[in-house]
Amino acid sequence: MDLLYRSTRDDSVSVTASQAILKGLSADGGLFVPESIPTLEISLEALSKMSYTEVAYEVMKLFLTDFTEQELKDCITKAYDSKFDTDEITTLVKADGAYYLELFHGSTIAFKDMALSILPHLLTTSAKKNNVKNDIVILTATSGDTGKAALAGFADVKGTKIIVFYPKNGVSPIQEKQMITQKGDNTYVVAINGNFDDAQTGVKKIFGDKELEIVMDQAGYQFSSANSINIGRLVPQIVYYVYAYSRLLAHEELKSGEKINAVVPTGNFGNILAAFYAKNMGLPIDKLICASNDNKVLYDFFITGTYDRNREFMLTSSPSMDILISSNLERLIYRIAGSSADKNNEMMNALKTAGKYDITDDMKQHLTDFYGNYAKEEETASTIKQLYEDTNYIIDTHTAVAACVYKKYKAETGDTTKSVIASTASPFKFTRSVMVAINSKYESMSDFELVDELSKISGVIVPDAIEEIRIAPVLHNTVCEVNEMCSTIKEILKIK
Repeated sequence: MDLLYRSTRDDSVSVTASQAILKGLSADGGLFVPESIPTLEISLEALSKMSYTEVAYEVMKLFLTDFTEQELKDCITKAYDSKFDTDEITTLVKADGAYYLELFHGSTIAFKDMALSILPHLLTTSAKKNNVKNDIVILTATSGDTGKAALAGFADVKGTKIIVFYPKNGVSPIQEKQMITQKGDNTYVVAINGNFDDAQTGVKKIFGDKELEIVMDQAGYQFSSANSINIGRLVPQIVYYVYAYSRLLAHEELKSGEKINAVVPTGNFGNILAAFYAKNMGLPIDKLICASNDNKVLYDFFITGTYDRNREFMLTSSPSMDILISSNLERLIYRIAGSSADKNNEMMNALKTAGKYDITDDMKQHLTDFYGNYAKEEETASTIKQLYEDTNYIIDTHTAVAACVYKKYKAETGDTTKSVIASTASPFKFTRSVMVAINSKYESMSDFELVDELSKISGVIVPDAIEEIRIAPVLHNTVCEVNEMCSTIKEILKIK
């Protein structure tokens, strides 16, 4: 029996997995959620003997039920191949009493590769299944990592174009260089004069523009999304939590059924939502530890039950988390509101009009699985420095936010449960922040001098993703205002 997907804002909407992937966002502005969370059908012991691709199939087949076995296996095989620099696809490193799940071994050295390597294949397969004749225009906003990973995934994929908006001066120099040097006849990168929330809000507005949809269709195009609002992004992220548990079991680091904690640095809430889904599938996860930076809107939400974006937007050393509107939280709100589109709509409308909403006491009772905290900028830097000095292991700024919050959690609770920290990016992606945190003497070095020095002190070869942009020419230099995003898209697609 097929698992169908509903909109968080309209109870009457019901679509297949492939239709949800194609649409990205529901026409009513809602996000697609599965009618129920499926239960793992295979034992943890059996999973411990499987490769990453085998685990991926066992998890994803439960969510993408209208894909045939061959279709799904083809997508998985094409995604998790030599683009990753390790046969394991993701690795676990034990350091300072925790297990770091390195999710950055893909072609753009960030965790977004784990999902965006497969999304193009899921999307093109979905288009064939639904007899789509239009070219698909992937429209996405990025706070740094999604953009490059999506561009790399969709570059030169037949029948698609991809347009990425990012905040000018709101990403790291390496992140920006990765995007603006992206090759591919179907790739377009646009900087906006604004922050990530501006970009994300602009993209959502464009998705909801009915007149533009008609114009696009007449020109032979239709929009889809590569952001984690697309269920085709979220489902592959569930896989690596299941795989992490299977590796701990295989390496006899824990006993079958023994619980772990998942520590996740997050801004848009997608990565930790995937861990929540994994837990609800039956994976033995105890606490979901939500780590924020100085833009601590999620921390405040878990503490108070009030989500309030009315605050100063902070630019930090962990820019992929510089977000005040956590889009994927809507999927959790819908669930804890009893899967009621009406209740969810009430809160999303309040967020749109007043910039805040309050959940009920009953809804708060459903959040006991979560723990939230945040790391200040100086705490993030000191965490990087201390871990390096104590273990010689170097982590990026986002992972450091999670490591810092994990220490706070342990100090606050005394919980000794084995914990997996989602290591979401290579330190080479945020070299300046990482190296200056380790020693201020590095401040005077250029970005690529820092890259070489990081390689020297870490003993890690400079990733290909960094080497290839040393001398790569800039191919994208478009900049626009937020209110020009729609007209910029029309110019790119050459439609009136």
